[in-house]
Amino acid sequence: MKTLAKTALLATSIVVAMGGAAHADDRYGEQKVVYHINYDGGEDGKKYRGALVNVQNHINAVDKDQIDVKVVLHGDGVYLLRDAVEDQKLQSAVTSLKTQNVQFVVCNNTLTGRDIDPDEDLFEVFDDDIVPSGVAELSYLQGQGYTYVKP
Repeated sequence: MKTLAKTALLATSIVVAMGGAAHADDRYGEQKVVYHINYDGGEDGKKYRGALVNVQNHINAVDKDQIDVKVVLHGDGVYLLRDAVEDQKLQSAVTSLKTQNVQFVVCNNTLTGRDIDPDEDLFEVFDDDIVPSGVAELSYLQGQGYTYVKP
């Protein structure tokens, strides 16, 4: 009888433990989110790396197959991809996020106004990544159901 009671207690404990641990997709469902970066990276790019850690943590919580993430860069935020050319940690973070289908969207107004050549000056920016206006893109994406996040 003691063995049966121990087995029942163990089974109950397992069920309770499993029931208490919600899966991310059960809690958060599918999400669309746009991260807005328009500031400089601070000392040694810490602000940029911190923002990218936020994006990664968000993906980890929701699951990469349950989330659509865009990172809109304009103004000083475009320098995240400039700094990634030389900064291996930043480059690694950007590359890792891109492999999880995160799109980095770059403002053409900033590129033009600051005379930045995306092919020469920025890390892995392609024609599909450039939008006419970063601010207008933020508004457009919010209208498409993307949640706005400013890390």
